[in-house]
Amino acid sequence: MYGNFIYFILVLLIYLTYQPPEDPTFGVLESLLLFGGLSLAFAGFTRIMFRRIERQVGRADFARLDQLFHATQLRSSVLAVAIFALDIYALNLPSCVNHLPLFNRWPTLQAFIFLMLFMGYLGVVWGWAYDTYRKLYHPHFTRWDYVGSNISFSAPILLPWLLLSGVADLIQALPLPGVKALLDTTEGQTVYFCSFLALVAVTGPLMIKTFWRCRPMDPGRQRERIEQLCRRAGMAYQDILYWPLFGGKMITAGVMGLIRRFRYILVTPSLLSLLAPEEIDAVIGHEIGHIKKKHLLFYLLFFTGYLVLSYVTFYVTAYAMIFLEPAWRLVHRSGANPGMVTSIVFSVTIICVFLAYFRYVFGFYMRNFERQADGYVFSLFDSAAALISTFHKISLTSGQPADRPNWHHFSIRQRIDFLKKCEQDRNWIRRHDARVRRAIGLYLAGLALLAVFGYQLNMGAMGAKLGDHLVATIILREIERAPENPRLYGLLGDLHYRRQNFAEVKQAYEKSLALRPDQPQVLNNLAWLLATCPDERLRDPARALALARQAARLDESAFILDTLAECYFANQEYERALEAGQRALALAEGDRSHYEAQLRRFMQAIEK
Repeated sequence: MYGNFIYFILVLLIYLTYQPPEDPTFGVLESLLLFGGLSLAFAGFTRIMFRRIERQVGRADFARLDQLFHATQLRSSVLAVAIFALDIYALNLPSCVNHLPLFNRWPTLQAFIFLMLFMGYLGVVWGWAYDTYRKLYHPHFTRWDYVGSNISFSAPILLPWLLLSGVADLIQALPLPGVKALLDTTEGQTVYFCSFLALVAVTGPLMIKTFWRCRPMDPGRQRERIEQLCRRAGMAYQDILYWPLFGGKMITAGVMGLIRRFRYILVTPSLLSLLAPEEIDAVIGHEIGHIKKKHLLFYLLFFTGYLVLSYVTFYVTAYAMIFLEPAWRLVHRSGANPGMVTSIVFSVTIICVFLAYFRYVFGFYMRNFERQADGYVFSLFDSAAALISTFHKISLTSGQPADRPNWHHFSIRQRIDFLKKCEQDRNWIRRHDARVRRAIGLYLAGLALLAVFGYQLNMGAMGAKLGDHLVATIILREIERAPENPRLYGLLGDLHYRRQNFAEVKQAYEKSLALRPDQPQVLNNLAWLLATCPDERLRDPARALALARQAARLDESAFILDTLAECYFANQEYERALEAGQRALALAEGDRSHYEAQLRRFMQAIEK
């Protein structure tokens, strides 16, 4: 079920990284017909795959069928993600509806509809999988319990984003110009996102328990025993809840909440009815271990780490795409839409990073945190025998092999073996705790390095150099495509000026003016260069003055008159420099300190 979290985040990334093409491949009617055909083909193919397993029940080895069932469910879910990606990128379904006024005003509503489309695909998988699941494992819950529990368990992962985006839509719809202006800045967006993340991290369990239809556990001996154990362990909580996962038929428990006000202990009815009191104590002790070892806080840290990683990945991908000139030439020659190619590259990169991070990095820490919580049971009890017997019951009642691998848990057999080793030698617990501490230290160090790299990439000296190189690459690529465009040479000259490549500045401006002589800004910039260039070999005050006069005739802006004044000054015509400087000051808006400093300079030259 944890895999469903990944599927939902994947489709959210696919949707958010989509950029509609200028010329869609299919019309609206064609897209809708193809969408219907793909959906029917997906439903039929999924049904055939699960029916193939059903026909082997009773004739093939159970372990093989168990593995085949989970492999088929995985393949079907991955296929659902692929079909959704085709709906978005190949059929351009968002382009079919995004012109509607309601969706233009509320983009989150459109996103919600497409996420529900994917939910429908997974619902098809779960619906067809149930018959096979029932024949293999003989569960005591209905098809609706199976499908509904999968949906309710997985969907809350989307709630934070839907709320974040929905509130942003609401702010844009309301007459709040100050708030809108703040959210248009990087600082405002950062404050908004961090504040929202902190709020969801603290109060999220309140929303989740409602979504999962949890209700308070009835008073009685079982509740009193759990309360007693929590008091003995010193763990504060808000409530103990029934968790109706798969109709409450699974033997499992959970805990959620960073602070006591929003911390809940979750238990399924089957756990309470099938386990002995000491086994229930062991399971709750395991959940207490998660709180005592601060695992929930670390999960929030790992999520933050992914945000930093995706931020760095975005910029690295952008730079790589620009610098890979041969690849772009191939795209242009193939006739593919560059915007679509860009969108797909970003999506594939972000998705691959996401899968690698959660499967291998996050999965590693989840497995070891579970083992650490298992070991915590020895802090509350003399033996882990009750927890070991619980694992045996889970394996027997679920019908799944004890050694079946799991990306976010060690297998049941591995967990039992670890507990047995701890029964013989408690040093195994200390060794594992030390291993987890070292792993967390390594993660924090890596996260700090990644954050520094991301800062340098975006705001530091490295980012400035890469940014200039990126802009230069784009401009040169556009010049290659449109060599007669004077504006591009002007932009190239501006870039070279920032990089202090003064010979290249002069060459770029000269080329721009050769193509179009009546550009006041380019005339102005070249005049300033010839009048003030640090490389005296490039100075030409007489030509600078001629260019500045021509620019001023075309546009009497403050900055152009300031350049004219500087050119008069470079030619030792101080009275005229003062006159042009005064005209520039009169037209200046905002900060006038530069123009005032120029006038003082001209006055001092006259007085001498």
